[in-house]
Order: sequence, then structure tokens, then C-alpha cells
Amino acid sequence: MTSRKLALVWKHKALYLIALPGIAYFIIFKYIPIMGSVIAFQDYNIFQGITGSAWVGLEQFERMFQYPEFLRILKNTLLINLYDIVFGFSAPIILALMLNEVRKMLAKRIIQTIVYMPHFLSWVIISGIFIGILSPSTGMVNHFLNLFGIDSIYFLGEDSFIRTIIVGSGMWRETGWSTIIYLAALAGINPQLYEAADIDGANRWQQTWKITLPTLMPTIMMLFLLQIGNFLDFGFERVDVFLNPFNRVNGEIFDTYIYEAGLLQNQYSYTTAIGIFKSVVGLILLVGANFVSRKTTGNSLY
Repeated sequence: MTSRKLALVWKHKALYLIALPGIAYFIIFKYIPIMGSVIAFQDYNIFQGITGSAWVGLEQFERMFQYPEFLRILKNTLLINLYDIVFGFSAPIILALMLNEVRKMLAKRIIQTIVYMPHFLSWVIISGIFIGILSPSTGMVNHFLNLFGIDSIYFLGEDSFIRTIIVGSGMWRETGWSTIIYLAALAGINPQLYEAADIDGANRWQQTWKITLPTLMPTIMMLFLLQIGNFLDFGFERVDVFLNPFNRVNGEIFDTYIYEAGLLQNQYSYTTAIGIFKSVVGLILLVGANFVSRKTTGNSLY
């Protein structure tokens, strides 16, 4: 390192010191565990360890693709993630735009507090709330349907509703919290732009379409690219709390399958291979989306 670079590092030493805990976190908890991925190419034995277990090449990956239920689980994972991006990603943008139009500051703060609150509930509590609301005997949804002469429905007992319930519960929990970044971006818009547009006769819809949305677009693209990188990484807990033998066909995803096969059945090498498959697909999607975004909008992660 040249003396000029050393001088630059010394000049910004406070920033480097602040960054050290974050760097240490990623090294210890993100990069070092990657070395354990080698067990995907072994017949891993927990008593023999990585050095003593036999190497089997790509056998675990071949087993994954030959598994009879692989395509069903892949389809569930893709569909649930796709629904979550289409509905779950757009909902905070719409809510932030609506909150931005509320002129009464007290009402705005109250609404914000109410929509933030579900974020602090665990998935276990949220599943309990949804199971109670959707109950065929005591749930308010079925009471409402009964008023119109419609028979009660056991929503969590049918395959056709499980994806809607998983995506809907996630939207209820995270939509309000996800608006924080968009509201911060909206707060940075120069008010003179709206005043000039108002003088020119633009109504609120035209101001939103011509000023607000273009200003938000870089933030939207950044968050979209980050979400694309986790496309197959939906989360075990969020889905498992709603699964039961009646809805598992349409609700089981890679994360829940990895938990059952890896932790409950001790198939560590096999489930590590599935994890690598998820990571590779996520990396390909992220690089592809980043390339398309850079070419079309000029915004990209790198």
C-alpha cells in the first residue's frame, strides 16, 4: 500500500473503526461458514468430520434432481416467491405514496404506528392470529361468509388457499415496516418541484406520476435487486407455521424440506447440496437483474 493510500486510511480512521464490527460479523458468520459447503460433495459423517468423510463428487446433486418430489417443491418455491415479489414488493410503495398524500401530520403518525406494529410480532403469533381469523367454526371470515349464505371454509385445510395465506400474512407483517425507506426517500424530494408543477396546473396524480415516482425509482430498483438475490430464500419459519398434512402439497418449499431432511433426518450433505443450488440460482438471478437494470434504467448494485 502506497504512502498516499496509508495517509488516506489514517485520515478516515474513524470510519474504518466504525466499519470493523460489521466486517468482523460478515467474516465470522457469513464467509467462514461457506467453507462447510464442501460437505455437499461428501457422504458426511458427523463423527468422522470433514477430513474423515468420504468424497462422493456430485452424487448429492444427482440425488436432489432425481428426487420424485423435487419439481413439486421447486414449483411451490418459485410460485410463492413470485407472488411475494409481485404483491409484497409493490404494497409498501403504494402505501408510502398514500401516506405521502396525508396532510394531517397527527393522522399520518397514527397510521404509520399502526402499520409498523405487526413487524414486531413473531411468526408464531401471526400464525395464531391468522388461524383464529380463518377458523371454520369461530373465525370472523367464515362468520362474514355465512351472512351471505356461503358455507364455512377450512382455509388452512385446503391446498388452494395456502399460498395466498403465506403471502398475505407476510404482506400484513412487513408492508408497514418496508415503507420506512420509501418515506425517507419521499422526504428528500425538493418541495419546489411540487410548487412549480402546481403553478403549471398539474394535479396531484400528475405530480405523483411525473415527480414522485421518478424520484423513487432508484430506491425501488435497489430494493428490488436485493430481493431478487434472495428469490429462493423465502425463510423456513414463515411457511412452516402454516403447514399441515392437508396443505403441504402446495405449501412445502425448499426451506421447510431442508429443515426436515437436514435437521430431523440428519441428511447434512444432501441438504447442503440443495442450499448450494438455491444460492447459485439466486446469484444468477441477481447478476441478470442487475445487468438488465443497468442497461434499462442506469441503476445497479455494482
